Amino acid sequence: MLKEKIMYRDELPINVITANIEEYPIHFHDDMEVVYVLDGSITLRNGYYTYNLKQGDVFILNDREMHSFENTGEDNMVMMLQLDLSYFSRYYDNLKNNFFVTDMEDDSDESLDILKDILARIMMEVLQKGYGYEHKVIESTHNLIACLMSNFRYFVMEDGKFKNEAKNKGNKILAGRLNRITDYMYDNYNRKLTLSEIAEREHLSIYYLSHIIKEAAGLSFQDLLSYIRVEESEKLLLGTNKKIGTIAEETGFSAVRYYIKHFEHWFGMHPLEYRKAYIGKIISREIEAKYTRCSPNQIENAIRRQVKGVYADYLDKLKVRPTIVDVDVYDDYAEIIKDDPELEEIMSRDINKILAEPYKLLRGLGENLIASGSNYMVTTKEKFPGQLTSLSILVYNFDDNVCKSLKRIGSNQDLLRVIRNFDGEAEFLVRCTGLSGQFRVLRYRMDRENLTGKIEAQTKQGEELSDREKLLSSLSEKPSISSATYFSSDALSLRSVFKGIGSELIFIDLKDSK
Repeated sequence: MLKEKIMYRDELPINVITANIEEYPIHFHDDMEVVYVLDGSITLRNGYYTYNLKQGDVFILNDREMHSFENTGEDNMVMMLQLDLSYFSRYYDNLKNNFFVTDMEDDSDESLDILKDILARIMMEVLQKGYGYEHKVIESTHNLIACLMSNFRYFVMEDGKFKNEAKNKGNKILAGRLNRITDYMYDNYNRKLTLSEIAEREHLSIYYLSHIIKEAAGLSFQDLLSYIRVEESEKLLLGTNKKIGTIAEETGFSAVRYYIKHFEHWFGMHPLEYRKAYIGKIISREIEAKYTRCSPNQIENAIRRQVKGVYADYLDKLKVRPTIVDVDVYDDYAEIIKDDPELEEIMSRDINKILAEPYKLLRGLGENLIASGSNYMVTTKEKFPGQLTSLSILVYNFDDNVCKSLKRIGSNQDLLRVIRNFDGEAEFLVRCTGLSGQFRVLRYRMDRENLTGKIEAQTKQGEELSDREKLLSSLSEKPSISSATYFSSDALSLRSVFKGIGSELIFIDLKDSK
C-alpha cells in the first residue's frame, strides 16, 4: 500500500500536519507536499537520494514522488503542508508533474524567506481558525504557489541531485516550456517517446530543443527520460510482485538490460537488491507512520523563533474566544423572562434604530426569552417546558467600548464612525440540547456593509442620485437571507462568525409542526 490517500477536512484544499517525526515509511501521494523543518532535523529520502534537512530548511515533494522521513536522533518539529492539486490545477496550467526545487546555493536569496513567511502565515491561520480563516488559508496558498512558480521552477542536475538554478529566474517562457516538456514526458514515459515528437509539439528544431533540455536540466533528453522511467519503476518494484522484465516493459524500456543499467546508475544497486532492501519499509496496514502532533503553543513558539514578525501579526487575533450559548430544552426555560438591560438600553435609542432592526423584529414576535447576554438573545414561542418546535436566536458583534459609544452617540455620522472603526472578530456557537427531528433554519444577516449602506442612504435622503447610484445604494442596504434544512437527534449546533459590527437573526422551526 504505497499510495497514501490524503484526507482534506473543513472543506479546505490543504492539509497541515505539524509533528515530531519518529519514522514515516516509504509512500507517495497524488498531491504536492511542502516540508518545512521548524526545529531539529530529519532525514528525508526522496527517490534514490537522501537529504539531511535541518532547522529552517524547506523541501518540495512534487506529486507522485516516493519519499520517507526518519528521525536523526534529536527531537524535531516538521510542518507537512499537502496541497490538493485537483483543486489548485483549476487555476494553474500544468501544476501536476511540476519540478519545484528549493535547494539553493545563494543563502541571501530573499525568495526563500518569502516562502517561509507564507508557510508561517498559513500555519497561524490554521491554528487561529478565526473569522473567515478558510478564505485566508486558500488565499495564502495561492500566494505560496505563485512564489513557487516564480522562484523555484528552475533547476539543474548537479552531483546526482536537483538544485535550484537562479540564472534562469524570470524567464517565464523557458519555465513554461520546460514544464510542458516534463509534464508530457511523465504522461508518456511508458511508450516509445522521441525528441522529434516533442520538438514538433513545441514548434522547435530538434537541435534547439536538445540544447534547452541540456542547459536547463543538466541532462540530455534521453537521460532525463530514463530518469523518469526509473523513478516511476520504484512504485512497481515496491508496490507489486511483478518481475523486473514486466516492470521494464511497463515503464518504457526496450530491454531489461537497459532498465537494469539505468536503475543501477541512479539507485546504485540492482532492482532486485533494491526490492529486497526496502520492501519491508513501505507504508501499509502493518507499518504505519510514527509521529506525535505538536501542540498549538509549541508551534507558535517555533514560528516566533523562525519567522520574525509573523507571530506578532497574529498575537492579538489569538485572544479572540468564542461566545458559547447553551440552550437545554430539558431545563425549566419558561422561568427566564427578562431582557438584558444593556442590550435593551442600546436598541431603544432612536439613533440606533437601523442597528436595532433585527432586535425589534424578534421582540415583535412576543416570544418567551429563554437565554440572554450583553450581545445575544434566544427566544421560543412555547410557553411551558416541553418539546420545542421553534427557537429564535439573535446575536450581535460588538465589544464593551462599542457598547459605551452606542449609549452616548448623537448623530448618524457618529454611528457611521463607530461602525467603520470597529474591526473586531467574533464567533458565536449556540448549542441546543433536546431538539430532535427535521428543522428548517432561516438566517437573516446584517453585516457592516449593510449597516453603513442603510445609514448612508438615510443621510442622503433628498439628494439627486443617478439610477446607478440608487440601485447600488439599494443593493448595499439589503441583508442576506439564507435557508437550510438540518436533521437533529437531541442536539443541534449553530455557528455565526463576524468581522466588524453585524447581527444575525436565526429562526429554527420543526418541519410539519402545527
